[in-house]
Amino acid sequence: MAERTLRGARLGGQSFEDERGIEFAARQQVGYACPRGHTFEITMSVEAEIPATWECPRCGAESLSVDGIQPEEKVEKPARTHWDMLLERRSVDELEVILTERLELLRGGEIGPAHLHRPTKSRKKSNA
Repeated sequence: MAERTLRGARLGGQSFEDERGIEFAARQQVGYACPRGHTFEITMSVEAEIPATWECPRCGAESLSVDGIQPEEKVEKPARTHWDMLLERRSVDELEVILTERLELLRGGEIGPAHLHRPTKSRKKSNA
């Protein structure tokens, strides 16, 4: 058997490849400062876009870059309500007409919950 046999090797324990002839990508150290006083460095590729914030490995707080890179301000959209979405589909005049029609149907007993439609005296006589 060859001397590089995999017999008895642990899974994921060791790599049998050597690093001869391998050229690593250019790297840089990027420093971050935590609001709780921790400082740390992250190794990144020279070609990578440097993030303005990074999670602190000690406490998990959002840390800022010591290189002066500022985080981008996110433009927040105002919350879109049901009323806003309704006004995108219909005008106020159309909504008033629809409301009037639906109220007439509700008052006439044609739509709505059954417990709201109690038979009147005139209906009892006609049914009997």
